[in-house]
Amino acid sequence: CIASFSHPFKCIMSHPQESYSSAVSHYTDEDEVVNYGEQSVSGSSSYESGADSAASQVPSEAALNNRTTTGTNISGAQPEQKKEFAVSTRWERQVAEHGMPRDFSYYVCCCARRIGNMFILCEKRDGTPIVIAGPCWPYCVGVTLPLIIGVAGVASYFVFFTPNSPVPWWVACIYYPVLVGVLICLFCVSCRDPGLMERVTDEEAGAGGWFWNEQVGSFRPPGALYCRECGVLIQDYDHLCPWTGTGIGGGNLFAFKAFVVGVNILCYSTIIIVAVFLLSGLFT
Repeated sequence: CIASFSHPFKCIMSHPQESYSSAVSHYTDEDEVVNYGEQSVSGSSSYESGADSAASQVPSEAALNNRTTTGTNISGAQPEQKKEFAVSTRWERQVAEHGMPRDFSYYVCCCARRIGNMFILCEKRDGTPIVIAGPCWPYCVGVTLPLIIGVAGVASYFVFFTPNSPVPWWVACIYYPVLVGVLICLFCVSCRDPGLMERVTDEEAGAGGWFWNEQVGSFRPPGALYCRECGVLIQDYDHLCPWTGTGIGGGNLFAFKAFVVGVNILCYSTIIIVAVFLLSGLFT
């Protein structure tokens, strides 16, 4: 130690890794030149090592492309997660153990996202259904729709397109808009979200007057019920309508009422038109 204090230059040369702070403490005019030279050498080496480390930290173009592909951007924004609906826990266990049920709907609606017995054909980014089909959609497509179009088509052909028909032409101007309105209401009932509810497991919901539903493993508000055929929890659930192919809830209840009124008007008007046509043919 005494030799190092008396000969600082020898100390620096014997310990080249020593920092500049220890060398600068020997404050003589001759030592300043030596110390400054040592500083310039160490500074250049640290600059080179810093440049190498900075170059190693710069992401390559392939890494940036990989980040863009996986959806992670530089700002750190996470991709939007889809909603978790209150679906039957029994159905979830069945899917986890045996996979998706291989029924008729599985092959026909292969491109749809299945939630219980509901089939989402079109949805938003967060998973909110835009176009959805219910569990009884084959009955709606195979029975209800052909029945409405078939009966209205046959009546139109024999009544409105018959030469010298006793039914006035202006009746067709009322009959066809009613038919189109009924078909629109049927689509709004069958392909609209009936009111699927998200799964809520927070115990604060129970304190707020919600009830625990064991079938879906979620709290539910008053009015929301579990539909066994749909396999989901529906807000303001009313009933399951096989004619429209889906459950009736708060999301499509108004369209269902409009469909019932419209189809009754269409049915009775068809009966009256056909009766007038047949009776006029008997008396002429």
